[in-house]
Amino acid sequence: MIGSKAFVVVGSVLTILGASSAAASDHEHRDGRNYVVPCSLDGVNPVYHREIFGNPAAAAAYGFVRARDGSWRLAPDCRRW
Repeated sequence: MIGSKAFVVVGSVLTILGASSAAASDHEHRDGRNYVVPCSLDGVNPVYHREIFGNPAAAAAYGFVRARDGSWRLAPDCRRW
């Protein structure tokens, strides 16, 4: 009896933690578009973020610079926090 109650409690806690973790890791705006994190190109496709990567000043505000080969890189002085 005690073991089954403990199992139910542990299962409930894990379910709640799993749901909150999934909500916290949701990297989308309310309109369903992904967002760009300053000083991080992880998972970023410049094609989907033309408002940033189509404007060198906007890209620089996020800490990105365009390399000679046309690829995007992090600025050497970029600090995330």
